[in-house]
Amino acid sequence: MGHYPTGVVVVTGRTPDDELHALVVGTFSSVSLDPPLVSFMPMKTSKTFTKLQECSSLCINIIGGEQENVVLTIARRWENKFDGIDWHPSPTGNPVLVDAVAWIETRIWNTVDAGDHWIVLCEVIDLAVTNSVTPLIFFQGGYGSFACSSLMARMDHEILPAITSAHSARAAVEQLANDIGCEASIFTTVSEEEIATVLSVTAPGVDREADFAQRVPMVPPIGDTYFFDQSERQQQQWVDRLRGVDDDVKDIYRQRLSFLREHGYVYSLLPSEEGRSAYDTVRDATARYSGGRLTPAQEREIRASLVNTAVDYRVQELTDDGFYDLGSIVVPVRDRNGVYALTLRLAQLPEGASCAEVRDWVEKARAVVKTLEGCDS
Repeated sequence: MGHYPTGVVVVTGRTPDDELHALVVGTFSSVSLDPPLVSFMPMKTSKTFTKLQECSSLCINIIGGEQENVVLTIARRWENKFDGIDWHPSPTGNPVLVDAVAWIETRIWNTVDAGDHWIVLCEVIDLAVTNSVTPLIFFQGGYGSFACSSLMARMDHEILPAITSAHSARAAVEQLANDIGCEASIFTTVSEEEIATVLSVTAPGVDREADFAQRVPMVPPIGDTYFFDQSERQQQQWVDRLRGVDDDVKDIYRQRLSFLREHGYVYSLLPSEEGRSAYDTVRDATARYSGGRLTPAQEREIRASLVNTAVDYRVQELTDDGFYDLGSIVVPVRDRNGVYALTLRLAQLPEGASCAEVRDWVEKARAVVKTLEGCDS
């Protein structure tokens, strides 16, 4: 049954003594239109459901694909489940989680015995869609999200302006790659989940197949040139996509966001032993990601590969007397709406560069960014 996906909801309620309760459920379903009924199936051993039965109404929150941390926080707590979680009251006063896809206000209509679970039939009182994004699903033992083929087609259509802008500046991008002796690529943000390559050029002798694939998931380190200009909440959601890492690792990516806000670019360094082979896991992971539809388990594995790369993403001071092997330099680019939706990325850079050379590369990249922003105006 783990091969059948289920949606994830959080059922909330307020008891007569004004106590708030929340239950994470992976067995929610629409049941009937006349009368309007939905259902969920809690375990009979659930103490939280026992409390929810005391509530005059329940609110079912349909959870978005970016809210996995909210779900895990609620599921792990025995009490004070809403501490640190943003919510607002439903029409009858139950918690509605901020950024939930939708909420459904209900009353318990009937409870049916079903082995070690209850089937709880709920009459719908009111409902609303508040954040039209892909929902969180539970599949193969973990959480994930999805995008249907029609949505991907719409995304492809929406990046056409970015493709047009990038190719309008192709001559400048090619000149930049040739002047430095590197690969120069333009990426566009498809959504808060993914970026796509819209242009990639290389200097003579540079292997075009040695770097990112066509589509790349926006899990740290990827996506800093977009999220650095977003709200603190969105930045935290991006950092929280890192799974199984300590706060020190997360701080590396917070520092990259700060560096980008202050300097308008950021870089990575190659480890001395692995050199450019440090990008092998990144290249392989993005190639798999671009290859087609993935199960949530496969996507989690790919995201973990991106995070566990040997590339050094720490922000470090470059000294005038030092020489550096840079993995990449990324510079955010505004689109026609003034949003940093594009990224100019320099990769496969000459090794052993002096600090002065790195500064020169950054200035050359900034000049191309101005060209790109002019093409998009």
